[in-house]
Amino acid sequence: MIPWEWIGIGNCLFSVVACVFLTISYVASLYVWRTKENRDHPSTIKRRFFSVFIMMMLAPLFTYYFLNKPMDIREMYEKMGLREEGFVQALILPLLLTVILFLGPLSMQLFSGAWRIYIEPMYWISCWQDLVWVRNHIMAPLSEEWVFRACMMPLLLQCLNPMSAVFIGPLLFGIAHFHHVFEQIKAGYEIKTALIVSSFQFTYTTMFGAYSSFLFLRSGHFIAPLMAHIFCNHMGFPNFSDVALFPPLERFVIVCNYLLGFVLWCYLLNPMTSPDLYYNKLNFVT
Repeated sequence: MIPWEWIGIGNCLFSVVACVFLTISYVASLYVWRTKENRDHPSTIKRRFFSVFIMMMLAPLFTYYFLNKPMDIREMYEKMGLREEGFVQALILPLLLTVILFLGPLSMQLFSGAWRIYIEPMYWISCWQDLVWVRNHIMAPLSEEWVFRACMMPLLLQCLNPMSAVFIGPLLFGIAHFHHVFEQIKAGYEIKTALIVSSFQFTYTTMFGAYSSFLFLRSGHFIAPLMAHIFCNHMGFPNFSDVALFPPLERFVIVCNYLLGFVLWCYLLNPMTSPDLYYNKLNFVT
């Protein structure tokens, strides 16, 4: 007779293998098309849209198949963060928390006048007509959060405690972004430069993945990390060197806002993601 603990280890192993397979499949789906065009060419973007859409359809099947406990579709959807209770809070509060973290970059937009572009209707019309913008702001966050958070995290929680899943799961998310090294080499970068850039990207995408996973587990909602991801993709990684371009007084305010934003974010991280706010009774980080 096979010991029950062996069965548990086997199920856990299958869950991890499924997550690794999903990571490899997600990246591989971007390269199934043979093309000489770069990643920003419209034909490349459209083909990759189709590929990741197929991955988004297949990923929940892995989640359903490898979850240990038999459950109906509704219960599985809840574990994947698709539920009604606390939806409005999940839509607003994690996004607001992320905005607070970006007080420094936002103050730079305020002083430079860049914020005015957001009140121009033509700006938004042109954005939706730009496939690169749609990819970066819609398709990439949607597909990545769906596959790496909604579909993978329930599987990882079968093997890991929530806090471990928050930090280990995002490693797969970071690795999934390392494929950009090949595109950079193809674009003419030296191998050393491409590796440095991709290593930096791996670092901050893994850190964001941990934050995104934290939001997902604490809120129990898929929409929470999705909104944070969209906003972070829009803002990009802060360009600290641009601070020096502002007059002294504005520079002082910007630096203060960078520090204030980070301090407030740290202080509000737990209160604004309290599971009670989102009626979250699932697995979450305490």
